[in-house]
Amino acid sequence: MIYAEILAGGNGSRMGNINMPKQFLSLNNRPIIIHTIEKFLLNDRFDKIIVVSRKDWVNHTNDIIKKYIEATDRIVVVPGGGDRNESIMSGIKYIEDNFGLNDDDIIVTHDSVRPFLTHRIIEENIDAALEYGAVDTVIEAIDTIIQSENGEEISDIPVRDTMFQGQTPQSFNIKTLVNHYSSLNDKEKSILTDACKILSIKGEKVKLVRGEVFNIKVTTPYDLKVANAIIQERISR
Repeated sequence: MIYAEILAGGNGSRMGNINMPKQFLSLNNRPIIIHTIEKFLLNDRFDKIIVVSRKDWVNHTNDIIKKYIEATDRIVVVPGGGDRNESIMSGIKYIEDNFGLNDDDIIVTHDSVRPFLTHRIIEENIDAALEYGAVDTVIEAIDTIIQSENGEEISDIPVRDTMFQGQTPQSFNIKTLVNHYSSLNDKEKSILTDACKILSIKGEKVKLVRGEVFNIKVTTPYDLKVANAIIQERISR
């Protein structure tokens, strides 16, 4: 089976003084997360769309889905964990408990605050996950990347042609992801920045799918202004 998992566990600390997590902020008069969910609903290859929410916002998440999206049994909201990867595993636990885990099951994980992903990106993630077992969505680095070990001085300047900026979706064969995550020790888990690193540090090859510059993550007030500008530009076409 093919599952989508939309990660909506953030609290929006970089968004400033707001009274709700950033995924519920309005983008063209609808919550950001609704724009994101709709992109996955348009793809009929997904058997289930799992929205992983902060535990204290599960009811609110269910309420806004009912308000803005026509009733469907394809969407389910489950409580997340303490960090990103624990939340991914919470969604997988739901799958295991309700459907079992099969060898060829895949999961396409995506940030709830990246509402501009495209059908092409989703399709290429599904196809590559089925073939390779692990996929990351990236764009080529435009600016030179500076590495600093202490935050004060340059440690290294990698060759830009080999540098990419990570986006989402990130997609996986579920059993492969679970097996490697379960084998990590506490130190390895503490350095994880995203799910693809789980596969990388265990020696698995991760296939790259090209993203889009406009597939932005809305994390700051400036990002929200840019997102609204993108929406308005598309409406005016």
